Amino acid sequence: MRNAIIAIASAMILSTSAYAQTATSTTAVKEVYVAAKPTDVLSSNLIGLNIHNGAKDKIGEIKDIVISNGQLAGYIVSVGGFLGIGEHYVVVSPGAVKVNYSENDKKWSALMETTKDALKAAPQFKYEGRWAK
Repeated sequence: MRNAIIAIASAMILSTSAYAQTATSTTAVKEVYVAAKPTDVLSSNLIGLNIHNGAKDKIGEIKDIVISNGQLAGYIVSVGGFLGIGEHYVVVSPGAVKVNYSENDKKWSALMETTKDALKAAPQFKYEGRWAK
């Protein structure tokens, strides 16, 4: 009799653990962690980066980034001004700015084929409302 009770109890324990394994294996697991690739760029490498044009003129500085639905949507670029006074901000497409890293110099650079005047004439972005600093 004792052997029968042990056998029944063992069967119940095994079937419960098998059910638990089946229940958890059908649950979708969200990916939580990702690996940064050697070609990825960190926002800390972008913020404060000067943008030059093909003539090597400094035309602006990346002040912020715009993220929309989890994707990079734009760079907020400051144009003109002196010591933060009179700065004009514009949002430019990420595809318009070519960001590079030089292994030899260990430096980041940004290139945009435009002029400072063209950036000044672009629609202005203002840090106000939900974007107020």
